[in-house]
Amino acid sequence: MAEIEREQLFESRPIPSAVASLCVPTILSSLVMVLYNMADTYFVGLLNDPVETAAVTLAAPVLLAFNAVNNLFGVGSSSMMSRAMGRREMETVYRCSAFGFYGALISGGLFSLLCTVLRAPLLTLLGADAVTGPGTDAYLLWTVTIGAIPSILNVVMAYLIRSEGAALHASIGTMSGCLLNVVLDPIFILPWGFGMGAAGAGLATCLSNLFALVYFLIYLAVKRRSTCVRISPRYLTFRRQIVLGVCAVGVPASIQNLLNVVGSTVLNNLAAGYATTALAAMGICVKINMVPMYIGMGFSQGVMPLISYNYSSGNSRRLREGLFFSARITETLMLLSSAAMFFAAGPLVGLFINESETVAYGARFLQGFCLAQPFLAFDFLCVGVFQAVGMGKESLTLAILRKVALEIPLLYLLNALFPLYGLPYAQAVAECVMAAVAGWMLLRFLRRLPRGEKRTGQTA
Repeated sequence: MAEIEREQLFESRPIPSAVASLCVPTILSSLVMVLYNMADTYFVGLLNDPVETAAVTLAAPVLLAFNAVNNLFGVGSSSMMSRAMGRREMETVYRCSAFGFYGALISGGLFSLLCTVLRAPLLTLLGADAVTGPGTDAYLLWTVTIGAIPSILNVVMAYLIRSEGAALHASIGTMSGCLLNVVLDPIFILPWGFGMGAAGAGLATCLSNLFALVYFLIYLAVKRRSTCVRISPRYLTFRRQIVLGVCAVGVPASIQNLLNVVGSTVLNNLAAGYATTALAAMGICVKINMVPMYIGMGFSQGVMPLISYNYSSGNSRRLREGLFFSARITETLMLLSSAAMFFAAGPLVGLFINESETVAYGARFLQGFCLAQPFLAFDFLCVGVFQAVGMGKESLTLAILRKVALEIPLLYLLNALFPLYGLPYAQAVAECVMAAVAGWMLLRFLRRLPRGEKRTGQTA
């Protein structure tokens, strides 16, 4: 995106138009990512084999752990890049993008190596047993051992490109890989194709992530004269300002996702203590619940560059307008989504597997999960603001409160009080409390902002 177009987007375009330009492509790519995440479960579910579905479910926390690296270098670098653009410090923008790219590349390689070397204890930790272990192991071979680097890099590059306002191109890259995954899944999974089951789902995921990575590399080559994203090794630096600036936001965001992995692992292990059909149903419901969750996440990620830029340039009035407009839209959507899922829980689960016991479990589970959606979307937006303005401590505080203090203890408590059926309600209770705390923290932040409007280019 040319410099004059970036400035118009961040500084002068009407808020609804600016938010739409940034958020709609991000939300669409998020929804396609949901489709991509659900595709594995859907096509494996067509086998009507709960063991294969459970294998994909058990591997999910490892793929979720990718987000720890994605957030460290993606969220951390993109936040600092947008704030530096608001101050017109373009050299910092270039250096941050290179640091984010190579940090993700190296971390992806290390992630792959560690998960491969420690495969046996990892499978035990995930809750796999003699029945579900082979399928889970085969799925992890393609998605982690071989696929970790392209999976992590393409997400981080989408963050970097989105930070300069090129949300559409970031989304095209993400969506292209996701759509390819949907096309490849039935070919590799189902008996009329290669009949690989869960392993086929992993292979399709690996190839689709590689395709998205190639798209981003081609995009940067074509736009090399206008883009602010630089991946040439000559821009890589470990200057204190760059490293600390990225880590100040990225490390808390990374810890937040690692805690999500812990929470997901606890949920799977508790569900695994019951029937295999219950574990399969839990995995399906988690995937269905990703649809509204990713819409909320898309809003929070999409509006981040606008928040970062205007916070750094001192235009607090535009910051508030963008935030409040996004909050009104996302909460309306989440309330409608929650109601729809509550009353259509059974048919929704039935779309993924034609097995009566699994559907019966899933209908009960989904009614609990969907109650968290309005609170979760608001919490995402608050965390997104804190990440956008460099308030890493606040976002980390919310992450620890969400998982360590609330959701994980509630999983054990509600499972003890209401065996199995209490598990889906832990998130709703936790997010309700979180919304109150996050709202209070956001209000304190907004009260500290000046009411006036500074000229773009001045620091806040």
